[in-house]
Amino acid sequence: MNAMYRRAVVNRLAFIDTKLPGWVSTLSLIGLIVLWEIVCRASSVPELYLPSPSAILVTGWDMIDSGELLINAKASMYRIGWGFVIGSIAGIVLGLATGFFRLAEAVGNPIVHALYPIPKIALLPLIILWLGIGELSKVTIISLGVFFPVIINTYSGVKNVDPLLIKAAVAFRASRLSIIRKVILPGALPVIFAGLKLAAGTSLLLLVAAEMIAAKEGIGAMILHYGDLMLTTKLMVGVLALSLLGIAFNYSLNWLEKQLISW
Repeated sequence: MNAMYRRAVVNRLAFIDTKLPGWVSTLSLIGLIVLWEIVCRASSVPELYLPSPSAILVTGWDMIDSGELLINAKASMYRIGWGFVIGSIAGIVLGLATGFFRLAEAVGNPIVHALYPIPKIALLPLIILWLGIGELSKVTIISLGVFFPVIINTYSGVKNVDPLLIKAAVAFRASRLSIIRKVILPGALPVIFAGLKLAAGTSLLLLVAAEMIAAKEGIGAMILHYGDLMLTTKLMVGVLALSLLGIAFNYSLNWLEKQLISW
Protein backbone atom coordinates (compact mmCIF):
# COMPACT_ATOMS: atom_id res chain seq x y z
CA MET A 1 0.00 0.00 0.00
CA ASN A 2 2.78 2.41 0.90
CA ALA A 3 4.61 1.57 -2.33
CA MET A 4 1.47 2.28 -4.37
CA TYR A 5 0.99 5.58 -2.55
CA ARG A 6 4.60 6.61 -3.20
CA ARG A 7 4.29 5.76 -6.90
CA ALA A 8 1.08 7.83 -7.09
CA VAL A 9 2.82 10.80 -5.44
CA VAL A 10 5.81 10.49 -7.79
CA ASN A 11 3.54 10.34 -10.85
CA ARG A 12 1.59 13.34 -9.60
CA LEU A 13 4.76 15.37 -9.09
CA ALA A 14 6.05 14.34 -12.51
CA PHE A 15 2.78 15.56 -14.04
CA ILE A 16 3.06 18.90 -12.23
CA ASP A 17 6.71 19.40 -13.25
CA THR A 18 6.05 18.57 -16.91
CA LYS A 19 6.66 21.60 -19.10
CA LEU A 20 4.51 22.08 -22.17
CA PRO A 21 6.27 23.06 -25.41
CA GLY A 22 6.30 26.72 -26.37
CA TRP A 23 4.15 26.15 -29.46
CA VAL A 24 1.12 25.46 -27.25
CA SER A 25 0.90 29.10 -26.17
CA THR A 26 1.54 30.31 -29.71
CA LEU A 27 -1.12 27.99 -31.10
CA SER A 28 -3.69 29.17 -28.55
CA LEU A 29 -3.08 32.81 -29.55
CA ILE A 30 -3.33 31.97 -33.26
CA GLY A 31 -6.54 30.05 -32.59
CA LEU A 32 -8.07 33.06 -30.85
CA ILE A 33 -7.17 35.35 -33.78
CA VAL A 34 -8.57 32.88 -36.33
CA LEU A 35 -11.80 32.58 -34.32
CA TRP A 36 -12.05 36.37 -34.18
CA GLU A 37 -11.62 36.60 -37.96
CA ILE A 38 -14.25 33.92 -38.58
CA VAL A 39 -16.77 35.64 -36.32
CA CYS A 40 -16.23 38.98 -38.09
CA ARG A 41 -16.61 37.46 -41.55
CA ALA A 42 -19.53 35.16 -40.74
CA SER A 43 -21.62 37.61 -38.73
CA SER A 44 -23.25 40.87 -39.71
CA VAL A 45 -21.49 42.89 -36.98
CA PRO A 46 -20.46 46.26 -38.49
CA GLU A 47 -16.76 47.07 -38.59
CA LEU A 48 -17.55 50.09 -36.42
CA TYR A 49 -18.16 47.76 -33.47
CA LEU A 50 -15.77 44.89 -34.17
CA PRO A 51 -13.14 45.20 -36.93
CA SER A 52 -11.52 41.97 -38.09
CA PRO A 53 -7.87 41.18 -37.36
CA SER A 54 -7.06 41.33 -41.09
CA ALA A 55 -8.57 44.82 -41.35
CA ILE A 56 -6.60 45.94 -38.29
CA LEU A 57 -3.34 44.59 -39.74
CA VAL A 58 -3.93 46.27 -43.12
CA THR A 59 -4.75 49.58 -41.42
CA GLY A 60 -1.79 49.23 -39.11
CA TRP A 61 0.57 48.67 -42.04
CA ASP A 62 -0.82 51.79 -43.75
CA MET A 63 -0.24 53.80 -40.55
CA ILE A 64 3.33 52.46 -40.32
CA ASP A 65 3.93 53.30 -43.97
CA SER A 66 2.68 56.85 -43.49
CA GLY A 67 4.85 57.26 -40.38
CA GLU A 68 1.90 58.11 -38.13
CA LEU A 69 2.14 55.03 -35.92
CA LEU A 70 5.92 55.25 -35.58
CA ILE A 71 5.79 58.90 -34.50
CA ASN A 72 3.20 58.16 -31.82
CA ALA A 73 4.98 54.99 -30.67
CA LYS A 74 8.28 56.86 -30.38
CA ALA A 75 6.67 59.54 -28.18
CA SER A 76 5.09 56.90 -25.92
CA MET A 77 8.28 54.84 -25.62
CA TYR A 78 10.24 57.95 -24.63
CA ARG A 79 7.81 58.74 -21.83
CA ILE A 80 7.37 55.22 -20.51
CA GLY A 81 11.11 54.49 -20.81
CA TRP A 82 12.18 57.43 -18.69
CA GLY A 83 9.29 57.00 -16.25
CA PHE A 84 9.99 53.31 -15.74
CA VAL A 85 13.74 53.76 -15.27
CA ILE A 86 13.42 56.66 -12.83
CA GLY A 87 10.64 55.01 -10.80
CA SER A 88 12.44 51.65 -10.71
CA ILE A 89 15.78 53.07 -9.56
CA ALA A 90 14.15 55.20 -6.87
CA GLY A 91 12.01 52.27 -5.70
CA ILE A 92 14.92 49.82 -5.51
CA VAL A 93 17.27 52.24 -3.73
CA LEU A 94 14.70 53.36 -1.16
CA GLY A 95 13.36 49.83 -0.76
CA LEU A 96 16.85 48.58 0.11
CA ALA A 97 17.26 51.46 2.54
CA THR A 98 13.93 50.94 4.33
CA GLY A 99 14.49 47.19 4.47
CA PHE A 100 18.03 47.35 5.85
CA PHE A 101 18.23 50.51 8.00
CA ARG A 102 15.89 50.79 10.97
CA LEU A 103 15.72 54.60 10.86
CA ALA A 104 14.81 54.61 7.16
CA GLU A 105 12.17 51.95 7.86
CA ALA A 106 10.65 53.95 10.71
CA VAL A 107 10.52 57.14 8.66
CA GLY A 108 9.77 55.80 5.19
CA ASN A 109 7.25 53.00 5.72
CA PRO A 110 4.40 55.16 7.12
CA ILE A 111 4.80 57.60 4.22
CA VAL A 112 4.79 54.82 1.62
CA HIS A 113 1.74 53.10 3.15
CA ALA A 114 -0.11 56.42 3.36
CA LEU A 115 0.55 57.39 -0.28
CA TYR A 116 0.34 53.98 -1.97
CA PRO A 117 -3.48 53.57 -1.81
CA ILE A 118 -4.03 56.90 -3.62
CA PRO A 119 -4.89 56.22 -7.30
CA LYS A 120 -2.07 57.81 -9.27
CA ILE A 121 -4.45 58.82 -12.07
CA ALA A 122 -6.24 61.02 -9.51
CA LEU A 123 -2.97 62.92 -8.99
CA LEU A 124 -2.51 63.62 -12.70
CA PRO A 125 -4.47 66.92 -12.78
CA LEU A 126 -2.50 68.16 -9.76
CA ILE A 127 0.83 67.17 -11.31
CA ILE A 128 -0.14 68.93 -14.56
CA LEU A 129 -1.00 72.03 -12.50
CA TRP A 130 2.43 71.91 -10.84
CA LEU A 131 4.60 70.85 -13.79
CA GLY A 132 2.59 71.90 -16.84
CA ILE A 133 1.41 69.78 -19.76
CA GLY A 134 4.89 69.04 -21.10
CA GLU A 135 6.85 65.84 -20.94
CA LEU A 136 7.89 66.30 -17.30
CA SER A 137 4.36 65.80 -15.94
CA LYS A 138 3.85 62.62 -17.98
CA VAL A 139 7.20 61.12 -16.96
CA THR A 140 6.51 62.07 -13.33
CA ILE A 141 3.13 60.33 -13.14
CA ILE A 142 4.55 57.18 -14.72
CA SER A 143 7.50 57.26 -12.31
CA LEU A 144 5.12 57.50 -9.35
CA GLY A 145 3.10 54.56 -10.59
CA VAL A 146 6.25 52.46 -10.98
CA PHE A 147 7.85 53.60 -7.72
CA PHE A 148 5.35 52.20 -5.22
CA PRO A 149 5.10 48.54 -6.32
CA VAL A 150 8.88 48.44 -6.72
CA ILE A 151 9.68 49.89 -3.29
CA ILE A 152 7.14 47.64 -1.55
CA ASN A 153 8.44 44.51 -3.27
CA THR A 154 12.06 45.48 -2.67
CA TYR A 155 11.35 46.04 1.03
CA SER A 156 9.63 42.64 1.23
CA GLY A 157 12.53 40.98 -0.60
CA VAL A 158 15.08 42.46 1.81
CA LYS A 159 13.07 41.29 4.82
CA ASN A 160 12.89 37.75 3.42
CA VAL A 161 16.65 37.35 2.94
CA ASP A 162 18.01 34.53 5.10
CA PRO A 163 19.30 36.14 8.35
CA LEU A 164 22.05 33.51 8.57
CA LEU A 165 23.62 34.89 5.38
CA ILE A 166 23.67 38.39 6.87
CA LYS A 167 25.17 37.10 10.15
CA ALA A 168 27.84 35.22 8.21
CA ALA A 169 28.75 38.39 6.30
CA VAL A 170 28.93 40.35 9.56
CA ALA A 171 31.12 37.62 11.09
CA PHE A 172 33.56 38.08 8.23
CA ARG A 173 33.58 41.84 8.98
CA ALA A 174 31.95 42.86 5.71
CA SER A 175 30.97 46.51 5.47
CA ARG A 176 27.33 47.55 5.27
CA LEU A 177 27.71 48.44 1.60
CA SER A 178 29.22 45.03 0.87
CA ILE A 179 26.41 43.28 2.75
CA ILE A 180 23.80 45.18 0.73
CA ARG A 181 25.58 44.63 -2.59
CA LYS A 182 26.64 41.00 -2.16
CA VAL A 183 24.03 39.52 0.18
CA ILE A 184 20.86 41.62 0.43
CA LEU A 185 20.45 42.66 -3.20
CA PRO A 186 21.04 39.20 -4.76
CA GLY A 187 18.70 37.61 -2.22
CA ALA A 188 15.95 40.16 -2.87
CA LEU A 189 16.21 40.16 -6.69
CA PRO A 190 13.43 37.59 -7.36
CA VAL A 191 10.92 39.67 -5.39
CA ILE A 192 12.22 42.90 -6.92
CA PHE A 193 11.60 41.55 -10.43
CA ALA A 194 8.07 40.58 -9.40
CA GLY A 195 7.55 44.23 -8.46
CA LEU A 196 9.05 45.43 -11.73
CA LYS A 197 6.65 43.24 -13.71
CA LEU A 198 3.69 44.61 -11.77
CA ALA A 199 4.99 48.13 -12.33
CA ALA A 200 5.25 47.53 -16.09
CA GLY A 201 1.47 47.08 -16.34
CA THR A 202 0.85 50.12 -14.16
CA SER A 203 3.18 52.24 -16.30
CA LEU A 204 1.20 51.40 -19.46
CA LEU A 205 -2.06 52.36 -17.75
CA LEU A 206 -0.69 55.71 -16.59
CA LEU A 207 0.94 56.35 -19.97
CA VAL A 208 -2.40 56.07 -21.74
CA ALA A 209 -4.15 58.21 -19.12
CA ALA A 210 -1.52 60.94 -19.31
CA GLU A 211 -1.51 61.00 -23.11
CA MET A 212 -5.30 61.12 -23.31
CA ILE A 213 -5.45 64.13 -21.02
CA ALA A 214 -2.48 66.25 -22.07
CA ALA A 215 -0.71 65.12 -25.24
CA LYS A 216 -0.89 65.68 -28.97
CA GLU A 217 1.34 62.71 -29.78
CA GLY A 218 1.51 59.23 -28.32
CA ILE A 219 -0.45 56.01 -28.57
CA GLY A 220 -2.94 57.12 -25.90
CA ALA A 221 -3.59 60.41 -27.69
CA MET A 222 -4.00 58.51 -30.97
CA ILE A 223 -6.55 56.12 -29.41
CA LEU A 224 -8.56 59.03 -27.98
CA HIS A 225 -8.46 60.90 -31.31
CA TYR A 226 -9.74 58.00 -33.38
CA GLY A 227 -12.28 57.11 -30.70
CA ASP A 228 -13.76 60.59 -31.00
CA LEU A 229 -13.89 60.16 -34.80
CA MET A 230 -15.40 56.65 -34.37
CA LEU A 231 -12.64 55.13 -36.53
CA THR A 232 -12.62 51.84 -34.65
CA THR A 233 -10.10 50.06 -36.86
CA LYS A 234 -7.44 52.74 -36.31
CA LEU A 235 -8.34 52.79 -32.61
CA MET A 236 -7.70 49.03 -32.46
CA VAL A 237 -4.31 49.56 -34.10
CA GLY A 238 -3.41 51.70 -31.09
CA VAL A 239 -4.67 49.03 -28.69
CA LEU A 240 -2.61 46.42 -30.54
CA ALA A 241 0.46 48.66 -30.32
CA LEU A 242 -0.02 48.91 -26.54
CA SER A 243 -0.34 45.14 -26.31
CA LEU A 244 2.89 44.65 -28.25
CA LEU A 245 4.61 47.22 -26.03
CA GLY A 246 3.47 45.33 -22.95
CA ILE A 247 4.73 42.03 -24.39
CA ALA A 248 8.09 43.62 -25.19
CA PHE A 249 8.29 44.92 -21.61
CA ASN A 250 7.54 41.48 -20.21
CA TYR A 251 10.07 39.66 -22.40
CA SER A 252 12.75 42.26 -21.65
CA LEU A 253 12.24 41.89 -17.90
CA ASN A 254 12.23 38.09 -18.16
CA TRP A 255 15.48 38.18 -20.13
CA LEU A 256 17.11 40.55 -17.64
CA GLU A 257 15.90 38.40 -14.75
CA LYS A 258 17.51 35.30 -16.27
CA GLN A 259 20.79 37.19 -16.76
CA LEU A 260 20.92 38.50 -13.18
CA ILE A 261 19.39 35.51 -11.39
CA SER A 262 21.10 32.65 -13.16
CA TRP A 263 20.65 30.34 -10.18
